[in-house]
Amino acid sequence: MASTRDIRRRIKSVKNTRQITKAMELVAASKMKKAQQAALAGRPYAELMAQMLAALGPRVEELQHPFLAKREIRTRGIILITSDKGLCGPLNTNVFKLVTDIKTPAKYAVIGRKGAQFIARTKRELLADFPANDRTTFADIRMVAEFMVKQFQEGAVDTVEVIWPRFRNTLVQVPTLMPLLPLSSVQAVIADLHADAGHAAAQAARPSDSQMLFEPSATGVLRALLPLYVHRELFQQALDAKASEHSARMVAMKTAKDNATKLLGDLTLEYNKARQAGITQEILEISAAAFAA
Repeated sequence: MASTRDIRRRIKSVKNTRQITKAMELVAASKMKKAQQAALAGRPYAELMAQMLAALGPRVEELQHPFLAKREIRTRGIILITSDKGLCGPLNTNVFKLVTDIKTPAKYAVIGRKGAQFIARTKRELLADFPANDRTTFADIRMVAEFMVKQFQEGAVDTVEVIWPRFRNTLVQVPTLMPLLPLSSVQAVIADLHADAGHAAAQAARPSDSQMLFEPSATGVLRALLPLYVHRELFQQALDAKASEHSARMVAMKTAKDNATKLLGDLTLEYNKARQAGITQEILEISAAAFAA
């Protein structure tokens, strides 16, 4: 049995660990709430874009746009979204499993330090890496999107796909791979926006009976909307990943705090047993000395 001094040291260490994990849990919970609100705030924008594209779709029969061009896929372009920091459970590991399953030639642009480290460690080709800030702004994500769009248009990659942890709820974050470019059709874009905006948005996105005018033309507006759609999709996924990160970290820290509490109880019981055994031993020694005298 360990000495009471060693047990006291372990108890003190576990108490400090529990205090730290509890503080990290509270911080993650606060950030999680803000991240979830930011992710949900993009739905009204998805509604409006779906309405615009739904009205534009029937007016544009054939559109020649680089985002709609089909080509032979030789090299895939992957945008990998991870966290900058650890201590968020299996969140990043589950995302990395999707990367490991990719056997075809691919080049990667990474948002988040953990993803950049994984790509370098596994000797995959890294085009660029970007930080994953807590306050994700549209300007930051637009820079990533424009970089990958340039790679796509120049022929360095033949697709643009996104791998990120999709936020379902506080306990569930699903690693997801979604093709972004090339777009299959305008109708597919509208359907995707409907899915993001939800059922109510899908109902609201139906074209109205009123006449809508587009300046300078329906084709011109659609050409301007498609790049905006790509930027918006990547921005929404980055917000989604940030909400997943803070949710996973909060759950991981709560689990660590609960485990520390349980361990603290076991150590306290062990300490009391050791202390009682020590007292009993002292009484026996005193009694034996008195009897010998």
